[in-house]
Amino acid sequence: MKIKKQKKEKVIYVDDGRSLADMSGVSGGLDWTKKGTSSPVSEIWRTYWSAVKMMFKPMLVVIGFILAVFIIVSVFFWIM
Repeated sequence: MKIKKQKKEKVIYVDDGRSLADMSGVSGGLDWTKKGTSSPVSEIWRTYWSAVKMMFKPMLVVIGFILAVFIIVSVFFWIM
């Protein structure tokens, strides 16, 4: 018993020269962003600052690393 495979519909893409695609017909996505939040402002502010405090030390480490590389490269080219 052979099962006949159905041919897939060939999708044809048409370039109309626009740089942005029209996504108005797409459903789904992030509906919660349109509705807003029910959290009070104080809770949102507290969450924001806790995230900022948590990332402060890693940010300083990255800035220090970039500064060290900049100083090393500057000294290297200054000596030459």
